[in-house]
Amino acid sequence: MFTSRTARALGLALSVFFLSAGLTALSAKAQPDKKDEKKDDKKKAKSKLKISVPQEDAKLQIEGKDTKPSGLVREFETPELEVGKLYEYSFSVMWEPNNYTKLTRTKNVEFKGGEDIVVDLTMADPKNPDKAQIRWVPTPDDIVEEMMKLGKVGKDDVVYEPGPGDGRVLIASIKKGAKKAVGIEIDAKKADEAKENVKKAKLDKEITIIEGDALKDRDYSEATVVMLYMGNEFNNLLRPLLEKQLKPGTRIVSHRFVMGDWAPDKTIMVKGEDGDEYTLHLWTVKEKKK
Repeated sequence: MFTSRTARALGLALSVFFLSAGLTALSAKAQPDKKDEKKDDKKKAKSKLKISVPQEDAKLQIEGKDTKPSGLVREFETPELEVGKLYEYSFSVMWEPNNYTKLTRTKNVEFKGGEDIVVDLTMADPKNPDKAQIRWVPTPDDIVEEMMKLGKVGKDDVVYEPGPGDGRVLIASIKKGAKKAVGIEIDAKKADEAKENVKKAKLDKEITIIEGDALKDRDYSEATVVMLYMGNEFNNLLRPLLEKQLKPGTRIVSHRFVMGDWAPDKTIMVKGEDGDEYTLHLWTVKEKKK
């Protein structure tokens, strides 16, 4: 909600309407009390907002409310605010860089009433990482087998997979000899499907399906193998966690997608039973330089 550091309890409510000039005015109303009535004579002014977004068709929210303008730069106005008083607005942008990935970026900005605000949502903030939602696409079983071979999955391995979908990769890893497998699935229906498939395979003791965000507060340090088929954007968000947490010697196998400038140690092309060619990448975590 719209807040000021000195008056967060006011509970300002947002409504959005559009001016004929093309700017959007953000109208906020406070529940007045006797103290507020005495402050009506204080100087007030509007603040102009200039917001840059990553993509022309990105969906922008201000204080949780949808806005209609499009384009890479959006302009708005606030209602009249008390000049010099400190306020905080929350901005959120969602965009689809491709047909299987949705990214959401949020940013809180503090400013003084009457000041103009410039908000850049085109750059990621390491302190407030983006959120990624990936459309699940199954990896063919024969390609899953090739991923197992590339990662040299064996009896001493603990396999982790963000976004396991129906659980086929985790099940294959246990059948290949891994002693434990863990999947983190943000989609509740897919998590239930994976759990059901694990149950049918009678691998409940070896495989754990966690419903939740694979990027948020996750510990991958137990993994000796990480399996991925999540998209370049997701891999880049996951990469800092893996680099920080994984032990030297841990293998990361990705179907198709890479990790920015972290070059794979090995890349192979595999022809599937369906006649298509598939690209698989392998990284092996190295000792950290002192």
